[in-house]
Amino acid sequence: MSTIRAFGEGERFVHGLEKLIDIENRAYYLTVVNQRWLAIRLDFLGAILTIVVSIVAVARRTSISPASIGLAFSVVLAVQQALSMVIRQSSEVKNNMASVERLVHYQNSLEQEAAADIPETAPDKSWPQQGQIEFKQVEMAYRYELPLVLHGVSFIIRLGEKVGIVGRTGSGKSSIVMSLFRMVELSSGQIIVDGEDISKLGLDQLRSKLAIIPQEILFNGTLRSNLDPFGIYEDQALWDALRRAWLVDQGNISSESRQTSRFTMDTVVEDEGLNMSAGGRSLVALARALIRDSRIVVLHEATSSVDIETDQKVQSTIMKKFVDKTLIVIAHRINTIISYDRVLVLDKGNVVAFDTPAALYEAGGIFNVKAGIVSTTPPPSHRG
Repeated sequence: MSTIRAFGEGERFVHGLEKLIDIENRAYYLTVVNQRWLAIRLDFLGAILTIVVSIVAVARRTSISPASIGLAFSVVLAVQQALSMVIRQSSEVKNNMASVERLVHYQNSLEQEAAADIPETAPDKSWPQQGQIEFKQVEMAYRYELPLVLHGVSFIIRLGEKVGIVGRTGSGKSSIVMSLFRMVELSSGQIIVDGEDISKLGLDQLRSKLAIIPQEILFNGTLRSNLDPFGIYEDQALWDALRRAWLVDQGNISSESRQTSRFTMDTVVEDEGLNMSAGGRSLVALARALIRDSRIVVLHEATSSVDIETDQKVQSTIMKKFVDKTLIVIAHRINTIISYDRVLVLDKGNVVAFDTPAALYEAGGIFNVKAGIVSTTPPPSHRG
């Protein structure tokens, strides 16, 4: 509400809400009109039956007792009320059956996720040991009826490589990550991680071995529940991750009681981290990845909302703590990937280039135009 008022858009939202209320009331109004239409006709039918009984009673007054006539009138009135109730109840049953129909549809017709665990194809507990990732002619669409967003994407990320993924909006950067985590199943192709086809693994078996630092995704609860939702790690490991992510002061802090930071393990985190700054949410996500210590780490531009000084510290932490990990970074700022081993350039779901930053810079337009980022100085030398 504060944002709406700040931009002076209150009247526009009120008008929009009024239109939506009118749309909702149309169905309700139609229901009321139908009920009144039915009530009028049932009353008319009851009046006809009453008139018929009255005519019969007058015509046969000598042969029908007053008690029988009274009983006939009582039955007519009861029939009228019964008809009204039967029709009204049948209408309510029909309306309520729509909910049952939707439940049956959700149970039988919706596409289900793959199994969480598949014992027959479960990899070793130490998998992945190297962290090599290979995309083989990967094609992916978000739904069957929609066009492909990845078109025959093929590349190999070697053991311990630091790879940046760049491209304009809609180029397929996030689709690469969603394919790796099997958020969306592939239309065709394979993704091989350390010799294992991930399509044959259970979702928990796959996702528990990967770490992602997303764009500021936090859940309602405490800082502890966001860092360690399953209660696996000791407090010392959690505090160490917070220090390495620059959320608390550096130093030899061995317990919460000696911690002077505004963050504690019981710090309340609102839904989506609304009570934290954008940079703070990003750093919590970084700390979460540091705790998991996975061989493969995906960084979804987690430092895009922090200041330059903090960004430099975080980048230093990433390079030091993930030195032996396979690191994939979806980047929008060139300084975050300029020292990486290679850069994958995407455009409209296709691989445009996959080379070292220096080679792409020398190539000119591919790095600057297709990636949607600007470089004014040549990248420094790096291992590649």
